[in-house]
Amino acid sequence: MNDHNLGLEFDPPSTGPAVLRVIGELDHHTAPLLREALDSVSLSPGDGYVLDLSRLEYCDSTGVTVLVTALRKAEAAEGRLCLAGLSRELTRVFHLIGLGDVFSLHDTVEQAIECQRS
Repeated sequence: MNDHNLGLEFDPPSTGPAVLRVIGELDHHTAPLLREALDSVSLSPGDGYVLDLSRLEYCDSTGVTVLVTALRKAEAAEGRLCLAGLSRELTRVFHLIGLGDVFSLHDTVEQAIECQRS
């Protein structure tokens, strides 16, 4: 990947929640791209979506802030945000900064989608 490269792939909901795949580096240079993508997701009460972070190579504090903002937006809409595929390092960071119990963290997208249904 080039420096400051972020890719986003959006799977709109068909029978389940929308899935947004985040690929590359999420930092202060690329965070606005993710913020715009997340702002375009409209949620009705009970709706939810999944962020697939399995191909995320790097995430700085700006990226974490975007994720927290997305969680707050989902909660304000009475929806749900689940994160899937976090690396061991990112999972550790989330737990160290107190977000491990705030976010719904899942090993796979499939587990996150199943959690959305329950």
